[in-house]
Amino acid sequence: MEISTPDLCDQFGDQVAVLDPVFHHYGGVQRFGGEVVTVKCFEDNSKVAEMVVSDGRDRVLVVDGGGVLRRALLGDQLVSKAVVHGWAGIIIYGAIRDVEDIQSMAIGVAALGSHPRKTQKRGEGQINVPVCIAGVNVHPGDYVYADATGVIVSGQEIMHNRGKQAGCLER
Repeated sequence: MEISTPDLCDQFGDQVAVLDPVFHHYGGVQRFGGEVVTVKCFEDNSKVAEMVVSDGRDRVLVVDGGGVLRRALLGDQLVSKAVVHGWAGIIIYGAIRDVEDIQSMAIGVAALGSHPRKTQKRGEGQINVPVCIAGVNVHPGDYVYADATGVIVSGQEIMHNRGKQAGCLER
């Protein structure tokens, strides 16, 4: 998928929301997008681990970790599982770890930063709930598109396979 967030913003204007420019790209894929699946958690990646082993085809996991950078919500083992299960990408509003290993994996990964400490496993968190990350409300079923320039969200799919574009609903 040849995503260009500037071109999508030009074409769809205020029909797309632009996340604050706070994310760094860590995965081997710089341009990615798909239907949003959300996880909301705090220093516990149990629900992230649960989601990466589900079918991720044409989907992006958007994780609201509250912007906390004290513990990594994602590491190389979970990213490896996400690759096997076909996830297009993972966006972490928080920290990741194992950066050097994740860089070579065929998946988009964006996060606020990195931290070597793992999370505790308490089984806490919520799946497929609305989240607010980087100044934008993101809902399960929205579509997210990311490249090195930025991350945008649409209430409807605006890019199909091979870059074919469709209309977009008002946000």
